[in-house]
Amino acid sequence: MAARDGWRDAFLVAFLAVQVVKFVIAARLSPFGDEAFYWMESRRLDIGYSDLPALTAWMIASGEHVLGHGLLGMRLVFLLVGACLPWLVVALARHVGDRRQGWQAGLLTLALPLAGSLGVLALPDVPLTVGITLATLGLVRAFDRDRWGDWCLVGLGLGISWLAHYRAAMPMLAGLLLFTFTLRGRARWLRPGFWLAMAIAALGLVPIVLYNLRQSGVGLAFQLVDRNPWQFHADALVQPLEQALACTPLLYGFLLWAAWQAWRRRAQAPWDIIATLSITFIVAWFVLGLFADDLRFRAHWPLPGYLPLLAVLPALWRGVDRRFLMATAGLAVFGLLAGFIYLAAASSPAGAERLAGWKAFPANFTGWQEAAASMVPLLAAHPSAIPVADNFMLAAELSFALDRPVRSLDSPLNSKHGRAPQLAAWHLDEAGLAAMKGASIVLAVDETSLRERERLPWWTSLCSRVAEPVPVGRLDLFEGRKRIAYYLAQVPTGPLPPANTDQCVFVTEAVRAATGQGAPAGAAGN
Repeated sequence: MAARDGWRDAFLVAFLAVQVVKFVIAARLSPFGDEAFYWMESRRLDIGYSDLPALTAWMIASGEHVLGHGLLGMRLVFLLVGACLPWLVVALARHVGDRRQGWQAGLLTLALPLAGSLGVLALPDVPLTVGITLATLGLVRAFDRDRWGDWCLVGLGLGISWLAHYRAAMPMLAGLLLFTFTLRGRARWLRPGFWLAMAIAALGLVPIVLYNLRQSGVGLAFQLVDRNPWQFHADALVQPLEQALACTPLLYGFLLWAAWQAWRRRAQAPWDIIATLSITFIVAWFVLGLFADDLRFRAHWPLPGYLPLLAVLPALWRGVDRRFLMATAGLAVFGLLAGFIYLAAASSPAGAERLAGWKAFPANFTGWQEAAASMVPLLAAHPSAIPVADNFMLAAELSFALDRPVRSLDSPLNSKHGRAPQLAAWHLDEAGLAAMKGASIVLAVDETSLRERERLPWWTSLCSRVAEPVPVGRLDLFEGRKRIAYYLAQVPTGPLPPANTDQCVFVTEAVRAATGQGAPAGAAGN
């Protein structure tokens, strides 16, 4: 591998192998709730949504336009965009180093689990990460040669980022620090190319502004207020450990070392850009994580800050013991393979069963196909009944599997994940359902979706949300880790009396299933 062609060949082989694995997993792995909801958004294209800007939905719609409705169609564009990431890091590394260092940086990008697996799932982080990396590449080039094309890359990358997620604010903050506190940055405030880049980037911000003006700021409210407690929570101090696991420990340590080395060299080009951007992402997300969202997965937030460090690592590791380098690369590849194996196992009932036995149950990826299959005969037996789920996640999964609209009751999950306003705008919430007074419904209740302390109040409230519920089926999977009950009921024609916990059928059925006292007659089995 000492020859430059050897590093190129190694990168190409690894790149193709990773892409094949990603395509296979993407074609088999059931969508989890967020993905399925983004798919619902793709069926109602708009300039924005209550949880995200518009790009994710448009990417899903584009993929399904090419391949039709299905798992691979939903994820196609994300796989293609994610495949661009290692090539962008190669280009960045070759600009700051040489060809050999470029291929080495590309291999490191493929080995980093967060980056190597990017695109398997239809998530906004795919275009967000690629957009930020494209902007970084353009910025490094623009600082060196001040060409219009490079500044356009900066604007294009930032514009894509704004179209993908509100977290595009972080590269803007990093850029502000770069252009304010570094000598080369301050010298470029008056360059026409800089203002061209900002104008292009602002185009990506226009849909966010228009959507929030139209919807009274609901998107900003969710991102800035609703999802964040804005109170210090000590459990977030474990973020470095989370990052070490997500990146693999040795490579994470190597990345922090690279950030330190870049900071020491910040008086020289391109280390001022690398240090400012990377350290801003790493430090700012850690500090915000101490006060912000403590419910959702956040290990991927600093990823765009790691990629410039991967690009310069080959230029820094001269003199480092080769055995340490081999161990670092080997552990990273092991982490990537472990992630792929986990997702592959989650894509099959047998694999999910084994993971459940190891206390690694992939709840977000399992049970949805079985849930839809159990609902099909119920809807066939009651063709005029409206399919309804008790929360947005189950509604989205059933909607994806059945390829038809499924309404959602007003679960606490809907507000917690910022989906309640969007369901209301589509008239797929309880208010929309209430307009169909007296209509029959087939209601699917996910008895395991909420935390244990939230379950009993929610089950009890269901008796005041639907009328005359009759149990008609049950799906118990993976030793009770996923329990979905089915009821034939009616939309109330008027206000229902307050629910009584002891007499509520949703409570008695759920408790009976949880305590192993048997399932109702005609229930679906494992």
